[in-house]
Amino acid sequence: MDPKSSTELSQHDQSVIHLDRTNVEHGGKPKEAVEEPDFSHIDEAKALRKMDVRLLPVLAILYLLSFLDRGNIGNANIQGLSADLGLSGNQYNICLTAFFFTYSFFEIPSNLILKKMRPSIYLPAIMIVWGSCTATNVLLGLVRNYHSLLAVRICLGIAEAGLYPGCAYYLTMWYCASELQFRQGLFYSGASLAGAFSGLLAYAIVKMDGIGGYEGWRWIFIIEGLLTVVGAFVAFFVMFDFPETASFLTDDEKAWAVYRLKYQGSLRSGRRIAENSRFQWKNVIQAVTDWQLYLSLFVYWGIVCPLYGIALFLPTIINQLGYTASRAQLLTIPIYVTASILTVVVCYFSDRAPRSTYVIIPMCAILAGFVIAIAASAHGGAPGAVYAGVFIATCGIYPAFPGNVTWIANNLAGSYKRAAGMAFQIGVGNLGGAMASNFYRKPDGPKYILGHALEIGFITLGLIALVVLRLRYAKINAERDRMADEGSDLTDEQIADMGDRAPTFRYVL
Repeated sequence: MDPKSSTELSQHDQSVIHLDRTNVEHGGKPKEAVEEPDFSHIDEAKALRKMDVRLLPVLAILYLLSFLDRGNIGNANIQGLSADLGLSGNQYNICLTAFFFTYSFFEIPSNLILKKMRPSIYLPAIMIVWGSCTATNVLLGLVRNYHSLLAVRICLGIAEAGLYPGCAYYLTMWYCASELQFRQGLFYSGASLAGAFSGLLAYAIVKMDGIGGYEGWRWIFIIEGLLTVVGAFVAFFVMFDFPETASFLTDDEKAWAVYRLKYQGSLRSGRRIAENSRFQWKNVIQAVTDWQLYLSLFVYWGIVCPLYGIALFLPTIINQLGYTASRAQLLTIPIYVTASILTVVVCYFSDRAPRSTYVIIPMCAILAGFVIAIAASAHGGAPGAVYAGVFIATCGIYPAFPGNVTWIANNLAGSYKRAAGMAFQIGVGNLGGAMASNFYRKPDGPKYILGHALEIGFITLGLIALVVLRLRYAKINAERDRMADEGSDLTDEQIADMGDRAPTFRYVL
């Protein structure tokens, strides 16, 4: 059966839709005569397992391919990219930086398009586009100078902008707040596996040096790009769109999945109100002017600057410590494999404890790792200590990233506000990648004291913002708890329209 095919709504589905309409009919409050649907017969654990098996492996592979194409330039660089293209001065850094400007700019439009389109069509389509405009699809493989490399990196940023925020938002269409981070972690672990896979693949691919008249680093782009195109074509046939059209769920499971997502935002207050899912431009404006997004951005930069600093420069850092290029590729593998395992473990426990706890602990690990790296670099003669510091930092970066994204997703109410807010956080947040692209400059090697120091500065700023955000959430929740009326003078429609600013909404801490 085609996984994308829609099925007729059961009577149970219709009763859920009827209840939603009655909740906001004529702007009134819920009518007492309407009974809530009875889902006691649903095996929730079984339904969630079905979702996990059908959704998460596909998303993890898609993001692995995305991160592979984004970061493989670091592997190619130590195999001769800069020398062969005649890059001088900061031209390599400019090529890295250019990617993030277009990548950041197109993320909000992409998420709004995703909300209107079928994910099973949109996400694979943009993969084919970037697979066709990067190295892989022979375009980057044929790059001969700085300007053509720069053009391809700009196009890659446009095409790839929708993948991560799209996948992160797509998961919120299936999972509730208390289930989301573990799933985000499973999906995001594909990024850390991409780092390991990239190093291993690059080590093997460069052996093709000279085949077809191409240098080994060109083959890194060509082979890895073709993998992306193949993966995208497969995704067309195995991705599912939304719970209500998922062929692997029974009709009652579909109704249960839709119902619980609609009402999750108000459950902590005791008043059950359906989430607003109508598109209005004011939802986008509310998202980009929301105070919590700006504090969250500093937290994001405290994670993403180290993330991209390591993703783009780890092979170079290890190579500059005195290891050969081939050994440097291999030494990246244990770092990323360990980070992938820790990501899943930390995210599993995060769904069972305050969200902020499992963001602040990994961020402290990032800080500790870079402190070790900068101290060992300044001392000199201790490449093993620098490697250990970077190892520890990476093991903090990958669990912290999905934690921060999930936290803001949990605290944005309203379907379109969440779509725009997540894209804004990830889009503007990824300008941190543009900054990090210039932290590790060639003249600063092999110690890279400036790069490590800048990472420490951003991590510290992020930790401060995290503490302020957590305290602010707690204060607002306490104020709403003290309100006796819970917005009794407001209709359900008005409260749904207010989203996370409603008196019935409680922030996840």
